[in-house]
Amino acid sequence: MRRILLGSLSLLLMLVLSTYSSAIAQEGGEGFPTDNDVNAIAKQLYCPVCPNTPLDVCETKACQDWRAQIRDQLEEGWTEDEIIDYFVVEYGERVLAEPRRAGFTSLVWILPLIAAAVGAGAAWQVLRLWRRRNDREGASPPDQIPVDAKALERIERELDEIR
Repeated sequence: MRRILLGSLSLLLMLVLSTYSSAIAQEGGEGFPTDNDVNAIAKQLYCPVCPNTPLDVCETKACQDWRAQIRDQLEEGWTEDEIIDYFVVEYGERVLAEPRRAGFTSLVWILPLIAAAVGAGAAWQVLRLWRRRNDREGASPPDQIPVDAKALERIERELDEIR
């Protein structure tokens, strides 16, 4: 019984200590913010100078300054959302690597789905129309092409001449 109690207490102590050390790291303990913390936010922003280049991989002076600013903001205790909102307010929605899913920019996410649905509906209608037309015309097998009587007589006459 003592072993179980002692094991449970040691497990509880390890759990508390690991949670405490994680909290210290997040609150700006030694080594916070790391380059990974900065790059996690920088990946969500585009370079203000280079077109379509994420901030975390761009080596321009502007991007280096932005990453340094992100690091400073993290050290001051800003959250990821606050930092991204700051850059959007300062430089506009164009700095976002992925458009927000709200308001007018939600069309970026909705329009492709609508276009796919309309395209699938149009294809279905065309196929249905073709099938109806074939049913109405009494579609003949591909090896039997309808030929009028005059053309058939002419073909047979020309074949007789060849023989």
